[in-house]
Amino acid sequence: MDSEALFSLTGPGEAPRAPGGPGVDGFTAPDERSPLPVRMRPAALDELVGQEHLLAPGAPLRQLVSGSSPMSVILWGPPGCGKTTIAHLVAAATDRRFVAMSALTAGVKDVRAVIETARRQRRVGGPPTVLFIDEVHRFSKTQQDSLLAAVEDRTVTLLAATTENPYFSVISPLLSRCVLLTLQPLTEDAVRALVRRAVTDARGLGGAVTLTSEAEEHLVRLAGGDVRKALTALEAAAESARARGADEIDLAVAEQAVDIAAVRYDRDGDAHYDVVSAFIKSMRGSDVDAALHWLARMLVAGEDARFIARRLVIFASEDVGMADPSALSVATAAAHAVEYVGLPEAQLNLAQAVIHLATAPKSNSATAAIGAAIADVRAGRGGGVPRALRDAHYAGAKGLGHGTGYRYPHDDQRGVVTQQYPPDDLVAVDYYRPTEHGAERAVATRLPLLRRIVRGEAPRPADEPSGQSTATQGGPVAAGKDHQ
Repeated sequence: MDSEALFSLTGPGEAPRAPGGPGVDGFTAPDERSPLPVRMRPAALDELVGQEHLLAPGAPLRQLVSGSSPMSVILWGPPGCGKTTIAHLVAAATDRRFVAMSALTAGVKDVRAVIETARRQRRVGGPPTVLFIDEVHRFSKTQQDSLLAAVEDRTVTLLAATTENPYFSVISPLLSRCVLLTLQPLTEDAVRALVRRAVTDARGLGGAVTLTSEAEEHLVRLAGGDVRKALTALEAAAESARARGADEIDLAVAEQAVDIAAVRYDRDGDAHYDVVSAFIKSMRGSDVDAALHWLARMLVAGEDARFIARRLVIFASEDVGMADPSALSVATAAAHAVEYVGLPEAQLNLAQAVIHLATAPKSNSATAAIGAAIADVRAGRGGGVPRALRDAHYAGAKGLGHGTGYRYPHDDQRGVVTQQYPPDDLVAVDYYRPTEHGAERAVATRLPLLRRIVRGEAPRPADEPSGQSTATQGGPVAAGKDHQ
């Protein structure tokens, strides 16, 4: 996109606005031929649904839309949560010149042309310039660098939108010069309200069709927090109903219009908990195929991928545990991928984690161990910290006997010494009971040897724990140094 083309995008029937006066470049005014999501964009901030955490009086979003502050802003959020809508609201402010471009088509030349025009206008007392860049994460480092000086001295007020985590996709110098506003996916209630508005509003369907409750729920679930998806599906369903000569959109029409079957799944009702329960129990029972079915069921129904990821992280320790210690890393990586990549691609990461967890050997020893320890604490068992283990690093601690008698395990060639670690009334209590499953089998072999040495139960010469460091006795750590 060259600079001349950039400045020639105007509404239908409008002459190109001359540089030097307020205007909107890069946005076309909607008309009756525009897609339903475009026609239904809020005309004022009060029509904006969702993002209540950014709409309080004096909040950055209100200041941005009203033009009361020249701060540059990066809008980060999933598709369909209102980033472009906010840009349109900013563009409606008549005391600023607004220029919109997409990082998909614009380059450094276009950015510099906007900045140079803004600089000339500022010299002659012209209106300030707001530069909106959609999909800013697609700009290269060099392209983002071209914005720095103009944002720094406020030649332009940058308004950038991204669906990618800006801490990874936006260079640090640019990020530090902007206020980061995080937009959340719209709730089901918010999407439902916007769908109903589109059915009745003159800008939308104007009441030409009605929507059954089942069809409405299907559209809301299909959206997954993306109102653009819901309104696009609604428009397709309305056109399908009109083609049949009908004035009602029922579930069958909605399903056919969007070519996807409605899933009988209520995210807030019994079915939600039933499906999640079946998902967890299928993984616990090592039925990988059933687990993948329930995962797909939740994804198609629009379940929050972060909720699924959290369940996987919990399951990795609760049901796999020490039988496959890598399971927690896999689950945590999948949870990070959900935040970093997002749906729909993150479904691949979730599927990989589900397959790993379902096929892994199982052990609930960690769950049982912490449960037993917590039960003892709540029952009042336990006592003071043994004197040898107390902190001896502050003035006067040694005078109280803190740390006296502490044995540093690395001073022993086996890396483990006889020493009391629990309080007096919990000596020789076993909380952790390893299984013989998977990687935990090696722990089950090694643990009794460790316990005999630590508890002073006369370990045999052959009982030296495998894999321990063979640090030389009396090494640097033994030279009069305190250890905590």
